[in-house]
Amino acid sequence: MTTVLIVNDQALQRLGLRMFLEAQPDLTIVGEATAYAQAVRLADSLRPDVVLMDMGRPDEKHIQAIHRITRPYEDASTPHADGTSRLPPRVLILSPFDADESACAALRAGADGLLLKDALPHELTAALHVIALGGAVLSPHLTRALVDAVREQSQADLTERRHRLSHLSERECEVLAALASGWSSGEIAERLSIAPTTVKSHISSILTKIGARARVQAVVFAYETGLVRPTGQQLHRNDTDFSDQSG
Repeated sequence: MTTVLIVNDQALQRLGLRMFLEAQPDLTIVGEATAYAQAVRLADSLRPDVVLMDMGRPDEKHIQAIHRITRPYEDASTPHADGTSRLPPRVLILSPFDADESACAALRAGADGLLLKDALPHELTAALHVIALGGAVLSPHLTRALVDAVREQSQADLTERRHRLSHLSERECEVLAALASGWSSGEIAERLSIAPTTVKSHISSILTKIGARARVQAVVFAYETGLVRPTGQQLHRNDTDFSDQSG
């Protein structure tokens, strides 16, 4: 069962989301928040699997809320009674915008996915499950937004990110480039002639070295550093999602 916290400042929209999601047999709504500060408090106390957050036109408070919600718990080293670890909630953004810097900022802050508000109902439920299981979902046009963000970022920002990129080994760069191109862990293993467990190990090391929490942040990093520059094929593959669970 996937537990969800809804964050939306519009009463009718919250009601609509709750009614739709509660009708799904494998989703449970554990709470609602109308403001970002409240969302942070409820995420900390209720500890849902996913925070479904309406982004609108974000500001700094919104980005800070995402960062605070997704930061590791202080008691993360203490397992639940069933032996599972205490992981922070994952964040899925619902936004009217998908091709601007704010989308990239939300992903850098820790969000695991972004859908447009006009997404179909089955796309929303699928995205919630993918993210709850550790995957990531990106709206189709976000790849182009990442490229545009690279062009507009300051030289200082680019230098700092490329410095972190230099910490990766040659093989890790290959794995990261493949990941950013939309390949699954199985495809990476096959195409690079390495074991699937080795792919997982490389991805874990990459996330640690670049200071990312999830695969989607690594994808953003790959585009922002210029490690990956999209071809037509890459744009097509990134128009799906980064929902591979194995890594």
